[in-house]
Amino acid sequence: MQLQQRINAFVHLGKYLGEMAQAEEGPLFELLDSARIHNGWFSMENLRFALRSWSDELTEPNISAWLEAYNISEETPKTIAIIMAGNVPLVGFHDFLSVLLSGHKALVKLSSNDKILMPKIYQELLKLEPGFSGFVQFTEEKLESFDAVIATGSNNSARYFEYYFGKYPHIIRKNRNSVALLTGNESEEELRGLADDIFRYFGMGCRNVSKLFVPKGYNFDAFFKAMYTWKDVINETKYMNNYDYNKAVYLMSNIELLDNEFMLLKEDKGFSSPISVVFYEYYDGNSSLEALLSNNESNIQCIVANDIQIGTVNYGETQTPALSDYADGVDTVRFLSEL
Repeated sequence: MQLQQRINAFVHLGKYLGEMAQAEEGPLFELLDSARIHNGWFSMENLRFALRSWSDELTEPNISAWLEAYNISEETPKTIAIIMAGNVPLVGFHDFLSVLLSGHKALVKLSSNDKILMPKIYQELLKLEPGFSGFVQFTEEKLESFDAVIATGSNNSARYFEYYFGKYPHIIRKNRNSVALLTGNESEEELRGLADDIFRYFGMGCRNVSKLFVPKGYNFDAFFKAMYTWKDVINETKYMNNYDYNKAVYLMSNIELLDNEFMLLKEDKGFSSPISVVFYEYYDGNSSLEALLSNNESNIQCIVANDIQIGTVNYGETQTPALSDYADGVDTVRFLSEL
């Protein structure tokens, strides 16, 4: 099977994902509903958003432009073990896509939190391109007979991955979070975009903003006003329970909070905030901020900013990465093409 055949199959798969995102009844809607029931954090809105995002990316121009920088071999494929996370819907799809487009086979261990959609998506891919038959195996057993590993998990699971898979060529991803740099000059539209970066997927993704850097004396009024576009998030029971719990814990510890009744802001030097909480930290000058970000590069997935140019992402765009926006900055396709 040639590269163009594989590209064509994923272009058609993108259209299928778009149809699934729009489904209001029938088998595709039932599939979405099964994923929602299986994982209470996978709201229908977030499932549809993830599917639409992938549908928008999987076009022939996008895929061809992405892959033209690589020398993809058509020789005997290798088997790549993919250990997927389950914090947001289809979070492992980019690895799946990269492995198959690179001409390799995928041995996939799904997260128990996100095991409904991927097998069905592969079944559809087989209908579109039977040449992918035998190229994907899903397993719940111990991983065996593979040539390389791509594993995503927590910092704790990453230590386990390093121990067991360190002798193989590997990409092992750990916890990361995203940050936003504010100056006080942001427009209302930009701050509303930031609200999307914070609340999409209930803040559970590595590309969600969990930490704000603000100048000394920053006035949060405009920020909180923009956050109200997501006020209905408190109606989600699991989110509300986290908000109530975290608020109670902080108040019992006499910790000062900024609170708008559906999110909490806490001054904290950490990067990984609990669900419903965003940390903030004051900065004094761009040079000190650049040094702080550089020293914490391994903790940061995305930097959202406008006026400060430090390789940043625009407001509202953290959850719509391009195909070439690799997790942890590690080029997955180059890794696969050099095996």
